[in-house]
Amino acid sequence: MEPILAALQETQIIAMVAILVLLFMWESLQPFYAYFSGSFKDRGKHAFRNLVIGAINGLMVSLVFVGLWLAASVWADEARFGIMHWLQDGFSIPVWIHAVGAIMLLDFWTYAWHRMNHEIPFFWRFHSVHHSDNKMDVTTASRFHLGEIFFSSVFRIPLIALFGVYLWELVLYETVMFAVVQFHHANVGFPEKYDRILRTVIVTPNMHRVHHSRWQPETDSNYSSLFSFWDRLARTFRINPKPETIKLGLDQFDREEDQTVKGMFKTPLRNQDES
Repeated sequence: MEPILAALQETQIIAMVAILVLLFMWESLQPFYAYFSGSFKDRGKHAFRNLVIGAINGLMVSLVFVGLWLAASVWADEARFGIMHWLQDGFSIPVWIHAVGAIMLLDFWTYAWHRMNHEIPFFWRFHSVHHSDNKMDVTTASRFHLGEIFFSSVFRIPLIALFGVYLWELVLYETVMFAVVQFHHANVGFPEKYDRILRTVIVTPNMHRVHHSRWQPETDSNYSSLFSFWDRLARTFRINPKPETIKLGLDQFDREEDQTVKGMFKTPLRNQDES
């Protein structure tokens, strides 16, 4: 199992970097919004800030939480505790069904956690860092406050045990999920007819642009990260027929200082109602 886990972790890193580069190039050739038109310097500064935040988050997760996730996964396996282990032992399901079930449970939790970040004011203080990006592109997929990643990582420890998830299944899920997250944050000109087909299964750029709208009824919709059907099942799905008219970001965080690394770290301390 360890060689599989190591290979998956290596694949995850390679996939994240490769998709980041490919989407960054796509944005350069065919951007959906023209907010970086003619200013590669501004685009580079924007990308650098977001990626620094992402790197800090990744370092914390690697140093603090991966070992705890592994411990929870090993304990659940040895104790035969958790939903997928119970199904595996009770119905002799094959490994691939165990993996599919684990991925579905993890993605449902991701939907629920994302929705909690919008509906619970304390968590919104941290999540607003992600939404305050008024020039959303592929690097926005890495722009999350350290506090949000901390709480998300803590909650995962008991959930890994409750769901009966192997750590390699978590790594596999995160690899696929983050690739889709990078895609639907990207500032790419993706034809609507293809977007419409894809969003029957996964979250797409035009679907997620609605979620990053400044208009709250749109902001509070489309919480899915990988599979789009959670929003349809929960009746939180929303689409804007004219995505080019969507204004991204948050009104109270439009100052240049709010877009700096220091400003992003300080965002949860700001009065979220100030204009």
